[in-house]
Amino acid sequence: MLSYIKGNLTSIDGIEIFPIISLVIFFTFFVGLGIYILRADRKTIEEIKRIPLDEE
Repeated sequence: MLSYIKGNLTSIDGIEIFPIISLVIFFTFFVGLGIYILRADRKTIEEIKRIPLDEE
């Protein structure tokens, strides 16, 4: 089954760019999330931390 999928994907021109694009999107998302967490003030972090416990 895997060889069938791999055979089909290798026949597509330009397919090798998609793993690179996926890696860049993944890396950018987590770097952005890390920057957001490091720059957020403590009050915002406490509000986000309490969201699952709120009854409202």
